Formats: sequence, structure tokens, C-alpha cells
Amino acid sequence: MDFAWTAAQSSLNKKIAEFAQNELGHDLAARDRGQIFDSAGWLRCGAMGLTGLCAPAEYGGGGHDPLDMLAALEGLGYGCRDNGLNFSIGAHLWGCVTPLYLFGTPKQKEYFLPRLSSGEWIGALAASEADAGSDINNIQTSATPSAQGYILNGHKIMITNAPIGHVFIVLARLEGKSENKSVCAFLIEKDTPGLQVGPSLEKMGLRTAMMSEIHLQNCHVPRENLLGAEGGGTIIFLQAMEWERGLILAPALGTMQRQLQVCQARVRQRRQFGQAIGQFQRVADKIVDMHMRLESSRFFIRKFAWLKSKKRMAQLEASAAKLHTSEAWIHTSQAALEIHGGMGYITENEIERDLRDALGSRIYSGTSEIQRQIIAQWLA
Repeated sequence: MDFAWTAAQSSLNKKIAEFAQNELGHDLAARDRGQIFDSAGWLRCGAMGLTGLCAPAEYGGGGHDPLDMLAALEGLGYGCRDNGLNFSIGAHLWGCVTPLYLFGTPKQKEYFLPRLSSGEWIGALAASEADAGSDINNIQTSATPSAQGYILNGHKIMITNAPIGHVFIVLARLEGKSENKSVCAFLIEKDTPGLQVGPSLEKMGLRTAMMSEIHLQNCHVPRENLLGAEGGGTIIFLQAMEWERGLILAPALGTMQRQLQVCQARVRQRRQFGQAIGQFQRVADKIVDMHMRLESSRFFIRKFAWLKSKKRMAQLEASAAKLHTSEAWIHTSQAALEIHGGMGYITENEIERDLRDALGSRIYSGTSEIQRQIIAQWLA
């Protein structure tokens, strides 16, 4: 395994980082306070190919190798301070675009993927319910066969991109089937009768990423909008989660790199008791730990991407990458705040926001406790 970027990957990483620095994150403090999604920034990301990184080129995507995608997303996180936008792109890529190109029919791919890849449409995965998150086999949303297809009824919670989404992959239980063969995935467009998207939820962090509930009441879905086979919803969900857990925090690598550089400059410039604060061992230790967390997180995510580039299963590695990087990002964000002292705690200095955003990474795509359980099962 070669740890160096190829020339093309280095170029892609630099290109995306420069684009993000110049074109994204404007008026972020105000949008964070107002919970405003950056629609214009999303379209710019679409034009740069970020919303279609994983889609085949024949359907308007970039057709990138997983390691190329990692290089691009790390560049995005470095250049774009809007963690909510970065998170929304990840939810779109791994929760909707990836399942579509892996399991969609040619007709489904031809219709949905070009719109999703260009950024014209935003995708979402509607799986979570009050009693079903990682335990996907416990979902209660029902799908009743009808003459034309299926009728869905149920309630989904905390669906990222729902308020701004154009197409949803909805998981539901098919009536009349055994439990282990009953979960199905359906493609539902936003204006479908019977689909109601709730108001955006107010959150502690990631406030520029939109999230809401979804209600399905006698929602008619044509048979051709079944994604994959009947009863194949669990496999589709697990595949989506493998990719999401492995790469959803790829932008956080760039964010942690930027945080480290900002803190290095801070400890050189800030003076107390006649010397730069970086000369104090306890402060220097924080910088060292930030570096160590960044490099170890890079290893976990890069190993996942390398395995997927070899077409290998990587569920253990995906959970390891998600667990380690989420914890690392939280500790690094806390260290950045502490290094800046009182100034880091003031909202207008835009240091504390990363910590608020990072805290959610222990929860989404499966909590840290769930990741530990998955890893333990593989190790057993």
C-alpha cells in the first residue's frame, strides 16, 4: 500500500481545496445562526463534480476511484469551513448516488443519476425511525403491494437533506414476507402524493445541513421505482452504510489539517510570560496530539478507500474509520478551542463551531457504540 498521492490525486486535492477556499463558506457565521443551507454553494460543487464523484461517467459522474474521491473530499474539508455543506454532500453521495449506481436498473440510472451527479437534484436516504436506526430490520414503515406497485405508510425521522431533497431512497417492510426478506428500497420523488416532508429540525451543530422528518400516508410508488430486488433493502442499506461510514468523515481530514495549521500559527504568535505559548510543554503536547490524531485518521480512511479500490469488502474497516475519525475530530476541535482560550469560545471567531459540528459525528451513520459492536463482532 503506497501512502503517497499520485500526481493526479495531488492535483485533484489541490484543485478542490482552492475551489472551496474561494467559492464556498461565504457568510457562514450568519447562515449557521439562521440554519440556512448554501444552495448556491451546492450548485458550485455540482459544477466541480463533487456531487457525482462516485457515479459512473456514462451517467454524468466523475467515475472516480475511491482513493481519488478521498483526495477530493479531503481537499473539500480543508478549503470549506461549512461542515454542514460537506456533510450534506456525503449524505447525498453515499446514501443515494452510490446505492443507485450499485443496484439501480439501467432505466433508473439514466433518469436519476445525471440529475444527482450534476447537483441539479439532491438525494437522501430515508431509513431511520423512532425504533430503527442501525437496527434496520426493525423498521415499521410498511409497503403494501398494489396493482400498479406499492402503497407506503410510515414515519421516518432525522433524514439528512430531506427539506431540500428531490429524490429519496425509502426503506419499508413488505407485507406478507418473512422478516429477513421483507425490507425493500424505493425511489420516491419529492412531489409524489402521500409524501410529506416536515420542517427542518434545529440542531446543536451542522446547522447548515438540513434535516427533518418524513411522513408517508398512502404513498403510491410504481413498481419500476423499486430499487433492487424485493427483500433486498437490507443489503442495499448495509452497502450504503459501508461506503458512508468509510468516507463520510473524509472531509474532516482536511478540516483537522486546517485546524492544526491555524493552531500552529496561534502558538507561535501568542505570547505569555515573555515567550510564545508553544514553548509551554502542555500547549506543545496539544499540537503533537492533533498531528497524531490526523495521521492515524488518515490511515484508517485511506485503508478503507484502498480496499474498496480493490473491490474488497471493508465493513470492519469502515466502522474503524468512522469510530476513530469521529473521536479524533472531536478531540482536535476541543484542543483548537482550548489553544485559542477565551477567543476560541467566542462565536464570531469561528473556532467553536467546528466542535459543535464534530460532536454529531459520534452519532450519525451509527453511533460510536454501534461501531464498537460491529468491530467486536468481526473480531470475534
